[in-house]
Amino acid sequence: MDFERQALFFFSAIGAFNGLFLSAYFAFFIKNKKTSNYFLAALLFVVSVRVTKSVFLTFYPGTSSFFIQVGLTACLLIGPFLFLYVDALNEGRTTSSKRWLIHVIPVIILMVVLYIYFPYWEHKYLWQRRSSGYMGWALFIQWFAYIVAAFVKAKESFKKLFSPSQKVSTSELWMINMILGVSVIWTAYFTVNYTSYIVGALSFSFTFYVSALIWFFKRRNNTVFFNSQEKYAKKKILNDEADSFQVKLSELFKERELYKNSELKISDVANELGVSTHYLSQYLNDNMGTSFSNYINRYRVHAAEKMLKTNDTLTLEAIGSECGFKSNSTFYAAFKKHNGLTPARYKKQLG
Repeated sequence: MDFERQALFFFSAIGAFNGLFLSAYFAFFIKNKKTSNYFLAALLFVVSVRVTKSVFLTFYPGTSSFFIQVGLTACLLIGPFLFLYVDALNEGRTTSSKRWLIHVIPVIILMVVLYIYFPYWEHKYLWQRRSSGYMGWALFIQWFAYIVAAFVKAKESFKKLFSPSQKVSTSELWMINMILGVSVIWTAYFTVNYTSYIVGALSFSFTFYVSALIWFFKRRNNTVFFNSQEKYAKKKILNDEADSFQVKLSELFKERELYKNSELKISDVANELGVSTHYLSQYLNDNMGTSFSNYINRYRVHAAEKMLKTNDTLTLEAIGSECGFKSNSTFYAAFKKHNGLTPARYKKQLG
């Protein structure tokens, strides 16, 4: 391999390898154990694996079908994990809901079946964007659909970029950068017929380092790159504004009993309060040290405690449903988390 190809290989692969390290950081070492960070780690991981596959397929054409299939599986998971990351950040979703599996498990099952019956090298045409390349077209359409869904979910954060009165937070800035970065990578691979296959890998290295620099300077509150007022964004929620907001939030849950709606989302509550979903999420996480799901479950558990003390006709499952729990298992798990006892044992101790 001559020097030019060595340099091309290096710059193509460096983003992928560093992406894997950053993925591990968000998954295992970051102090803030938010669900969105786990989805971000998964997103960085699948993008890195997909890019690594592209690099090796370009410079080592004899790469095994299994490794290529793993890379293609990762590519099909980029869109889902991007959407899940944005959704978790904006709507307060958690991994406990298991809804995220709907976006992931079918892809894995499909790719296992394809690997067994249609291995890559024998059926390479399936992945080419030609008349017979069904999987190739399906992959890019699926990826694009998830990118669009992510843009829609994050539209309020994008609006802030052009608002003179609102500032984007660190998490919003990282989210926007990831959406744009994945979009750039998708565009690079989609236009491969007019450029080069390795452009996708190179674009990831570029977007990765742009993201890393933005994150680094944002953590340092560098005023060269960011408005110095944003440095104090969190402090504003800690003053009278936070106290006033707490009163409104408590009144909304106590008087309207929103927690009884098992389909309640953070966006629903934010709309009722006239704030953005990110503002509400930031308040719950930074000021109250809890997540949206834990916050509403606390109200649900308190309501269930009252019913267990006063109602002898309804079953435990009916009480859980009446208080807003979607299933008996989530009712039991939340109740035990807050009280250290199951609903049945709690009721038994009441005598």
